[in-house]
Amino acid sequence: MANEKDQITCHVLDTREGKPAKGIRVKLELSAPSAASPHHGVTPASRIFESQTDDDGRIKVWLPYSSETSSGEVPVYTLDDVLGGVESTGSETSRWTLRFDTAGYFGEENTFFPEVTVVFTVRKGQHYHVPVLLSPYSYTTYRGS
Repeated sequence: MANEKDQITCHVLDTREGKPAKGIRVKLELSAPSAASPHHGVTPASRIFESQTDDDGRIKVWLPYSSETSSGEVPVYTLDDVLGGVESTGSETSRWTLRFDTAGYFGEENTFFPEVTVVFTVRKGQHYHVPVLLSPYSYTTYRGS
């Protein structure tokens, strides 16, 4: 599994330090579907994933999110499960949100943006790589390859 990666990945570079941003907590969320295009079989609890950037500032695999108030049960769904559930509805697209905990990385008092939020559309059968160039007072993002 070392070479495997999910359909949605990201990479964070700290432009202040000129190096990968190691240890940033990131959440990945499937946005709530509209009434016109419901995601049947995809429950709200199974729409959120989390991970932490590795030594190279990358996230290649997402884990199911487990909140602080969870009852101790370990979620067992994968990103492929959720994407498959969206696709099974006949929808060709879904909207996702990445939330980067920049306050945790820089320190609450040391950044203008305590959280960087990136919203994007995923189309069936494509891979999405979302790089973020980050400093305490600015950020930029784009669709990578």
